[in-house]
Amino acid sequence: MNVEEEIQKLEEEIHRLGSLQPDGSYKVTFGVLFNDDRCANIFEALVGTLRAAKKRKIVAFPGELLLQGVHDKVEITLRPPPPQAAAAVSS
Repeated sequence: MNVEEEIQKLEEEIHRLGSLQPDGSYKVTFGVLFNDDRCANIFEALVGTLRAAKKRKIVAFPGELLLQGVHDKVEITLRPPPPQAAAAVSS
């Protein structure tokens, strides 16, 4: 799986595990993602996928690197799609 495919899978998993926010974004904690069995089977390097998604401004979280245990309560935000993309999805 290439980076783009992994980021797409990450978005799907955040939708599945996270909670929808009023602004259209989704939030999930790192611990929920890291400890989920399905995510463990999909992602060889979850932290690397998160960093790639952050670099592309798809997700947001504080700091550069998340570590199991230490950062389990850190919220990861999947940003809402741009308005034109959201309109295309709803059509």
